[in-house]
Amino acid sequence: MFCDKMLRLQQLHRTAALLALITIFYNIAEGLISVWFGVEDETLSLFGFGLDSFVEVISGIGIWHMVRRLGRGELDDRDSFERKALRITGSSFYLLAGGMIVTAFVSIMQGHRPVTTLWGSIVSSISIISMQLLIHYKVKVGTALNSPAILADAACTKTCLQLSVVLLLASFGYTLTGIGFLDAVGSLLIAILAIREGREAMNSAKGLACSCSCTG
Repeated sequence: MFCDKMLRLQQLHRTAALLALITIFYNIAEGLISVWFGVEDETLSLFGFGLDSFVEVISGIGIWHMVRRLGRGELDDRDSFERKALRITGSSFYLLAGGMIVTAFVSIMQGHRPVTTLWGSIVSSISIISMQLLIHYKVKVGTALNSPAILADAACTKTCLQLSVVLLLASFGYTLTGIGFLDAVGSLLIAILAIREGREAMNSAKGLACSCSCTG
């Protein structure tokens, strides 16, 4: 009975580590695709979404490190590596948000229009499905392990889901109406969510809350 329980726990920790790795590599791929087409199509919201994904990779590495420690029987408390990763993540989110806000206002003033937002619609649709799956399995594993950190990570993945929804609405809205500033508005909303993510990461580094790691 005891051996079965230990094997079950090991399996759950391996699953949690796998989910963290999937999050990291998914963010890398999503970031590369989003930044590439964001530049090619001159789509601010897609470009910002891609940069957000790269920042999430740093946070994802911290979560993966944490899950590995949990698998060795250590506590959910942050260690120095995780706190450093969170501080870097938080600072990066603030810088990203500041750049996106300035760029969005310049775009609105100049009446900039993206070439197309088709890829924004495609990327965001795939991301919404992916985020829902990740949330489901992270909650399932976190509940089974009774891990507040993993459950908090799952809850924060909802922010990534919100980012995807914002990108989809901005992209699809432009496709339907041709109103150029919708892309800039989407970029501003992504910046606001990035500020929230940055604040959460900084609070987590101070031990005030659990960090979030999501895909943009």
